[in-house]
Amino acid sequence: MRFDILSLHPDMCTGPLGTSILGRAQRQGLIDVSVHDLRSWAEGKHRQADDTPYGGGAGMVMRVDVVDRGIQAVSGPGAHVLLMDPAGKPFKQADAQRLAKHEQLVLVCGHYEGIDARIREHVVDEVFSIGDFVLTGGELPAMVIVDAVARLLGGVLGNPQSSQTESFSDGLLEAPQYTRPREYRNWTVPAVLFSGHHGDIEAWREAASIKITSDVRPDMIADRDASKAKLP
Repeated sequence: MRFDILSLHPDMCTGPLGTSILGRAQRQGLIDVSVHDLRSWAEGKHRQADDTPYGGGAGMVMRVDVVDRGIQAVSGPGAHVLLMDPAGKPFKQADAQRLAKHEQLVLVCGHYEGIDARIREHVVDEVFSIGDFVLTGGELPAMVIVDAVARLLGGVLGNPQSSQTESFSDGLLEAPQYTRPREYRNWTVPAVLFSGHHGDIEAWREAASIKITSDVRPDMIADRDASKAKLP
């Protein structure tokens, strides 16, 4: 799968994307991640990619012509174009699973006061936010989406079951995990995990998953109950 990130600050992305699991996946040829400097498609001596907003206001706005030329230059047949924007829809695990079916994702990173709205209106396929807060640019959200999507692709994770038994895969948060030492500072591991009885262990994990989700994300429990109520 191919990922192309368009940014005014490409150095923000190159380090994290080249290490750990994503770095290994690139070296193995499982994914192809390229980060492009949007100023490459700006014209003039100073390669200006932004300008003052029409109607006045603070800050600068990224130009529609520069961003559009960048998108068209890196997009292959069937490319799916995503805009990173605080005003986008919340990015969820279901989105990652759906996006993993595309052959190419183009991720456009806003900066300053954002991108000329005509990009959102006429060019991109989807607009995503990673939370109800504002960052200095779209680079961090783009890396989050690349990571979330790439790890779902075949061969990227060492154990293919890892992405099937984790938080959000079934509408719940994952149950707590433990490893050695069995006892530390009088903090013990639940005895059921040493029972060897797989049925009891699975029952404990399901109950623990429901409890932690109820405590931390009651909205997920409500959504899960609502989905079950719609089933025939």
